[in-house]
Amino acid sequence: MCRVDPVQSGYSAPTQSGIMKDLNLSVADYSLFGSILTVGIILGALICGKLTDLVGRINTMWIINVFFISGWFSIAFAKVIWMLDMGRLLHGIGIGISAYLGPIYMTEITPRNLRGAVSSCSQLFAIVGSSLFYALGTVVGWRDLAILGAIPFLVIISLLFFIPESPRWLAKVGREKEVKAVLLNLRGAESDISNEAQEILDYTEHVKQQEDGDSGFFKLFQRKYAFSLTIGVALIALPELGGNSGYSYYTDSIFTRTGVSSDFGFITTSLVQMLGGVLGTMLVDVSGRRSLLLENRWWEGGTSILALISVLVYFASYGLAMSSIPWIVASEIYPVDVKGAAGTVCNLAGSISSWLVAYSFNFLLQWSSTGTFLMFATVTGLGFVFIAKLVPETKGKSLEEIQSLFTDPPLKNSTS
Repeated sequence: MCRVDPVQSGYSAPTQSGIMKDLNLSVADYSLFGSILTVGIILGALICGKLTDLVGRINTMWIINVFFISGWFSIAFAKVIWMLDMGRLLHGIGIGISAYLGPIYMTEITPRNLRGAVSSCSQLFAIVGSSLFYALGTVVGWRDLAILGAIPFLVIISLLFFIPESPRWLAKVGREKEVKAVLLNLRGAESDISNEAQEILDYTEHVKQQEDGDSGFFKLFQRKYAFSLTIGVALIALPELGGNSGYSYYTDSIFTRTGVSSDFGFITTSLVQMLGGVLGTMLVDVSGRRSLLLENRWWEGGTSILALISVLVYFASYGLAMSSIPWIVASEIYPVDVKGAAGTVCNLAGSISSWLVAYSFNFLLQWSSTGTFLMFATVTGLGFVFIAKLVPETKGKSLEEIQSLFTDPPLKNSTS
């Protein structure tokens, strides 16, 4: 439910010719339609943290699903270009919010032994959904495809009546009596949740006692949060600066340069990314976040200058770790009092990095294909060093234990 949003990303590519013909659009008109999604994502990133802290996780899900449904119907019944652009902008805002909301909600409701697998599984569903939607676009008209796109969100709206609020958000806003009830709902009526509930309440109270009167956005930039903020921003931005958006958006160009058909390229990259996602889901709570991140950066960096093979290995390794684990870690490491602000900063850093790479990728390829991939390989190598030296393992720890570790961590914890 938290990661259906990527189906929007698979819409514009297979529908381009149909939309341009039916609405008599110029290339510039359609380029605006395709790129305005990124503008919406950045807007969503700016408000995601404050919104989820203010109205709660579940109410935010209601809001973004209304955005998604409205966006799809705006596109499906568009007669003029502004209706297309409005629908795409609404989608972008929803994606920008849900990119933060999904990982946060899942880490806050999931037991520590399943937290990584559940979050990784959501990313796997996102990969499958985006690929399936792209494939449907080759056989279904663009208006019908937009209506099909609204169906999952209509289903989600009906299910939201039965979804519990995050117990950690309830503790934060002073609704302590509801924390145990929600945990019993999540863990089962016969489960002993007394220790978990008390740990959540005690840590939330400890965080409140540590507040020095500054509860606004800029509290995040206090020295005690410098380490966790650096980790979160770097883990979200590094995959994008390492070329992810370029690989994703311009796979056709890359395969064309190697003499491989774009259809074959799309099918192959989707399959290997799904395979990587399956392996990542199976291993994230066994091998740990840190070891998978390191293995991922090694494979990405070691193959970046090989055209065809590098793209396939890149997508496999990306699905294995970098598609989900950075957000898993980022959703684990921040205390409840700065989680909203941190989510906004991390999400914004990732969105801007993604836009920069997507915008410049074709220009870089025209300059030098080898130079482009060497540059991305260098960023990937720096990411490997960063993770090896600074990112601690969070597997098997409660959120409260992780957040205590990251608030003022000694360097020796970086290899624990």
